[in-house]
Amino acid sequence: MNTTLPSVGQVSNLPVTPRQVESLPLSATVFVLDDEPAVRDSLRDLLESEHYQVQTFESPKQFLQSATSKPNTCLILDLKMPEINGMDVLQAVMRRKPKLPTIVLTAYAEVPAVVSVMKSGAVNLLEKPCSDQQLLDAVRDALAQSEQRREPSSGAESVPAKLSRLSQREREILKELVAGQNVKQIALQFGTSPNTVRNQRGSILEKMAANSMADLIRMVLEAT
Repeated sequence: MNTTLPSVGQVSNLPVTPRQVESLPLSATVFVLDDEPAVRDSLRDLLESEHYQVQTFESPKQFLQSATSKPNTCLILDLKMPEINGMDVLQAVMRRKPKLPTIVLTAYAEVPAVVSVMKSGAVNLLEKPCSDQQLLDAVRDALAQSEQRREPSSGAESVPAKLSRLSQREREILKELVAGQNVKQIALQFGTSPNTVRNQRGSILEKMAANSMADLIRMVLEAT
């Protein structure tokens, strides 16, 4: 089944590659917080087609009062909410339900926005429109992280070990990326071209085994 979402469509600038994790139990629950009924219904249809349990909420207040953070759960949060700023909702979720992995949907995924969202505790950020498969991959990854937050894996390579593979210039560029600088700003700072910085950013993602900029920023922030 391929459901076309009204606000979550075809291609994302922050692709999510599914991690190699074991099959998740059918009892996994996905919370959806979005003020648009059509989006909530489309997301429910898509997720239920993959055998997830789905609970939808139209307001942050309703979600924060009703949803529980338990194993095998994650949240899909629209960053633009009329009742309250999506960033405020994200921060409230992290305070009250710190073990609940949250996927943020936004129409603007520039580096500063990614940094702000990841610093606030989200596990992933997808830019609208994105494909059904990208969303499902992000949900699967978030649910896997839900388990990891409760039972951390001792076999995973540490972030410092990954950082040791970076060149000095790549470390400098990574520092600027985490600080919220975009490609053009970094290129100007180092007296090089934006294409060169993009290539170096790609190398950083590969060496750090990061699925996306959001994933890269998350792992660096968690290690500091």
